[in-house]
Amino acid sequence: METTVEEPRVRVTMIEEEDAVGRTAELYERVKERTGLPFVPDMFRLASTEPRLLEVIVAGYGGIFSGTTLPRHLTELIAAWTSKLNGCPYCVGTHSWFLNQFGGSDELVEAVSTADTAEDLGVDEKTLPLMKLVEKVSTGAYKITNQDWDRAGQAGWSEAEILEAVFVASLFAFINRLVDATGLGSSVERSRIARQGDQ
Repeated sequence: METTVEEPRVRVTMIEEEDAVGRTAELYERVKERTGLPFVPDMFRLASTEPRLLEVIVAGYGGIFSGTTLPRHLTELIAAWTSKLNGCPYCVGTHSWFLNQFGGSDELVEAVSTADTAEDLGVDEKTLPLMKLVEKVSTGAYKITNQDWDRAGQAGWSEAEILEAVFVASLFAFINRLVDATGLGSSVERSRIARQGDQ
C-alpha cells in the first residue's frame, strides 16, 4: 500500500508587497509603520486578499502593541507565552524575538520555549499572578474565577492592565489559530521575523 506524504503549504493566497494595490497596499504600509519592520510579516499577508479581514488584524495588532497600558516587553511576553500554550511555535519564535528586542533577557526567552507552567518562567512576584491569569485564558478561560482576577489586582496590576493582558492573550488565541489553520505555521521552520539576524 502506497502512502502519500502531504507537503506543508500555506493554504491561502498571500499577496506580495510589490503586487499590493488599493486598500491592501495602504494596510501593508500601516503594518510596516506599526511593526517597525522593513517588510510585512506573513501573518498579516494571510488576509491580504480580503482587506476587510486584514484591517481587523492590523487594528488588533496596533491596539495592543502601540498602547501604553502595559510595557512592551510584557505584552511580548504574554504574546509569546500564549503562543507556547496554544502550540504555535511560529508565533512563539516571532514574539520571543520581539521580547528580546524590547528588553526581555535571553534567560526569559529561553524559559518561554521550555516552560510548562507560568511558575517555570521565573518572573517576579508581581508578574506571576498576571501570567497565571494569562495561562488560564489559553488553557480554559471559562475556569477563570474572581479570585484569579483579584490575585493579579492584589499583586499591583490595575484593572486596565489586567484587561489588556487578557485581551492580548485572547487576541493571540485567534492569531495562533489563524496561523495554524492556514498552514503558515507548518510551512516554514521559523518566521521571517525570528530569522532576522541569521547568517
